[in-house]
Amino acid sequence: MLSLSTYIAIFLYLIATILQSFTLKGQAKASPVMIKLIAGSGVILHMLTVYWVLHQPGGINLGFFIAGSLVAWLVAAVVVISSLRQPIENLFIGVLPMAAIAASLAAWGPDLGAAKIFHGGLIIHILLSILAYSILTVATFQAFLLSKQDQALKQHHTRGLVASLPPLQTMERLLFEMLWIGMALLTASLLTGFIFLDNLFAQHLVHKTLLSIMAWFLYAILLWGRVFRGWRGHRAVRWTISGFFLLMLSFFGSKLVLDLIDVWTNAKS
Repeated sequence: MLSLSTYIAIFLYLIATILQSFTLKGQAKASPVMIKLIAGSGVILHMLTVYWVLHQPGGINLGFFIAGSLVAWLVAAVVVISSLRQPIENLFIGVLPMAAIAASLAAWGPDLGAAKIFHGGLIIHILLSILAYSILTVATFQAFLLSKQDQALKQHHTRGLVASLPPLQTMERLLFEMLWIGMALLTASLLTGFIFLDNLFAQHLVHKTLLSIMAWFLYAILLWGRVFRGWRGHRAVRWTISGFFLLMLSFFGSKLVLDLIDVWTNAKS
């Protein structure tokens, strides 16, 4: 069942990506409803894949590839659901292939993690962290799209991508809506970490904590600049990507290093 759901989810993700790409390039005009339905079906099957690889006899496995699949599924779900009320279908082209790769690595890639039992407040902290990372990932995709649109308009290219996107002001508004939501979740994640974890600055957590706090400050400065200085355009894109880079190092870089250390330690023993 794991293999079957993963295969079908990957297939549906790729079909939705291809159809959206053809629509963007003007090579074909697929129904937006059909594309969203295909992508949504892929998200549902990916959810089953995530559930089966997460829940193991010893508890919940949040190893590197499984955590990546969980984040990619949540990003895909957020984008598909948001596309029902916001014109962000072109994010499918970047998000859905990423979700397909993550699903395949979680199902058939090397197992770098171990199942553990998580309780109460720690579960809340983990969920908030994953939600924050997922929303800010979507914001980063939106920032890339905004950058491409701004560059095309300055060069007076009004076909292809630009023609399919909403006005620049709407794109910026969507970006900052995502950033505000992601910032709120990241703040809640850090607060619950300080409350429910014994020591966020313990040796195995200090780099993750410091990078997360640095990312928080970058996002806070960006949002302050937006409110009080009217920051927009390339400046907003640069700060968004810089904050996400630090957050990616915090979330995935530290997890990869710790999981590899665990594998090496277990191999020696």
